[in-house]
Amino acid sequence: MGLWPNLSAMTDVSEIVVLDLLAGAFIVGAILVRSWLARVGVPSLVGFLVLGFVLRIANDNWLFISEPGSAAIEFLASIGVFVLLFRVGLESNLHGLLSKLPRAMPIWIGNTALSGIPAYLVSNYLLGLANIPSLFIAAALTATSVAVSAEVWREANVLETPNGETFVDVAELDDLSGVALMALLIAVAPVLRGGDDAASFAAVMTASIVLMLKAAGFVALIYLVARFGKNFITGILKKTRAPDSILFVIGTGLLIAALASVFGFSMAIGGFFAGVMFSRDPEALKLESSFLPLHALFAPFFFIAIGLGIDPGSLTSAFGIGGVLLVVAVLGKVIGAGWPALKTTGYPYSIESN
Repeated sequence: MGLWPNLSAMTDVSEIVVLDLLAGAFIVGAILVRSWLARVGVPSLVGFLVLGFVLRIANDNWLFISEPGSAAIEFLASIGVFVLLFRVGLESNLHGLLSKLPRAMPIWIGNTALSGIPAYLVSNYLLGLANIPSLFIAAALTATSVAVSAEVWREANVLETPNGETFVDVAELDDLSGVALMALLIAVAPVLRGGDDAASFAAVMTASIVLMLKAAGFVALIYLVARFGKNFITGILKKTRAPDSILFVIGTGLLIAALASVFGFSMAIGGFFAGVMFSRDPEALKLESSFLPLHALFAPFFFIAIGLGIDPGSLTSAFGIGGVLLVVAVLGKVIGAGWPALKTTGYPYSIESN
């Protein structure tokens, strides 16, 4: 009887050791990938995605990542997407973002319309998919991965340019509208299966009201923290020294990002708004250099986790439908967002100008 607890403990320890090894390999691998790809002019996130995909292939063969290990990687990925968008918000100029909203709106509308509508038509009529799956595909293709796009712009050193501010506005609008469309579809899908138009309309209205109330609640929370907590936060930052000061900022930002998830939005949206809130605090801006090592440590986990989530076996089986939707997605983004962007920023186009 005395042997079994030891065996159990050895199993627990071995899982922890595997996680330690993976974490170390991820960190070292991310540094090497970033350094090598910088020499050839390729965004480092491409290497992180490939690293995650290679790890997925290895795990499918040797099964060295347990269920708790997968949960740990998912947790690190959520911290990764937080630091990515928190940094975007922290480095943003709120006045600049607001001033670029008028020219961001047509880009957002064009992207949403020319990504979503063709995706639905192709899915439903060309590929023969049912109505509800086609709607979900259309909603998914309207969204933009803010974290992925922002990292590419940052590595090109153009995120803080006027056009970079326009991009951030468009990407955040895409993210918010994508969340809204998904929330509405999830609420309406059960009713659509029944074919009751009146019930469908009622479900849409109910979901819309709930979503607006959640959005209003989250915005009110951000306003209250920024309005009444600013002096308190600034006072704490003045009294504390590194590393406590930057950890306080990160902890507060994480709380806001997590609350965004509670309200039905994403960690990315919450992290961005938390960063924007701190961007107005001069004491917090002084700590930006202390934040960079945390960004370098956790950001790669987000992209590695995406690579880990790609099932090699599904690539061949879904090649037909996936290939068609890929063409629709690329054309929708290039035409829907690219053409309005050229019209609003001017032609010939310079990414750093305007």
